[in-house]
Amino acid sequence: MRRLWIKNLVTDIPTVQQIYNTDCRWMRVAIAASRRSEGRTAENPPVGCAIVSAAGQLLSVGHTGRGGRPHAETEAMAKSSTELLAGATAYVTLEPCAHKGQTGPCADALIAQKIARVVIAVVDPDKRVNGAGIKRLRTAGIAVEVGVCAAEAKRVLAGFLMRVKMSRPFVTWKTATSLDGMIALADGQKRWLTGLEMRRYVHLLRSRTDGLLSAIGTVLADDPEFTCRLPGLSDDGPARFILDTNLRTPVSSALVKTRDKAPLTLFHREGVPCDRKTALTDAGVTLAELPLDADGRLDLPVAMKAVAATGCNHIMVEAGASLSSSLFSHNLIDRIVWMQSSHLIGGDAIPAIHSMSMLALPDRAHYMVQEEGRLGDDRWFVLNRRYGEN
Repeated sequence: MRRLWIKNLVTDIPTVQQIYNTDCRWMRVAIAASRRSEGRTAENPPVGCAIVSAAGQLLSVGHTGRGGRPHAETEAMAKSSTELLAGATAYVTLEPCAHKGQTGPCADALIAQKIARVVIAVVDPDKRVNGAGIKRLRTAGIAVEVGVCAAEAKRVLAGFLMRVKMSRPFVTWKTATSLDGMIALADGQKRWLTGLEMRRYVHLLRSRTDGLLSAIGTVLADDPEFTCRLPGLSDDGPARFILDTNLRTPVSSALVKTRDKAPLTLFHREGVPCDRKTALTDAGVTLAELPLDADGRLDLPVAMKAVAATGCNHIMVEAGASLSSSLFSHNLIDRIVWMQSSHLIGGDAIPAIHSMSMLALPDRAHYMVQEEGRLGDDRWFVLNRRYGEN
């Protein structure tokens, strides 16, 4: 009888693998919550938090609020009673902050609620945190685990991590092409290559990014709004940034007319005529002067730093072949979202990317397919850049 009791006792003790599997399960709940705040947190990171009771029951879930506040941890704790929080485990996609900004440190809030354990996916590289939150929690006697589902969490946090570490936003290049890689017929006239379902998907992507980058050629050819027009998401449109060297954007354009729906910034060169500046600023447009590169074009790396300085973590590029090729040449594309119709429109049409003068292929492709699917008659692919492998 005693041997059976001892055997059951040993069996009831969870293994390291079982604990890790449980931690992954709840961390994925937190990651799912963090996706609800993508593109809506201003300069703050889109963080998710799930709180699980000492008995293993999910108590609450939270994510970073619109504009960056409240933080995910405080939102999640506010949804649960103080009695149940004591002894609970908090699963957070990013290290809890340890500094006081417009709100108090989340690490202190977790300590005050007597949370027993905190599981963290990613350490916060912000110099005001960067391990300080973890240290504060451990000093208070809280058990801390770091790195659970880190790769999955980083996909959502990619923009924030890129801006903090590299002083530029995470860049997604979106294109919609024919089966043979063309974005328009030879006449350049605007036509829909993909169906309604795919166009709705584009608007969803816009709602999940902080900013959108394009160039004056696309503005003059298509007169786009670059807003999000899905029902219920019209307030989630990205800030618009246009590379417009000589400020040719018409005051009557759809971009300018919709400036009340989403901010509009035009990047231009030094020495643009004052009357053009005045007309656009009077219309409520923000103007930003950039230097030119050796080819006489607006300097793209400087433009990226300027976008990051506004607090944009993640921008999506919707542009023609010229800007797209330049961004690839500068190694500024981190993710590709490629939408493909079943049309074949021939070599006299307009390609998605211009010549890049490549003389050889790398040993491994620069991008790897992460996701793919079908919407209506169209296909889509998401490819992520391979860092440090080429």
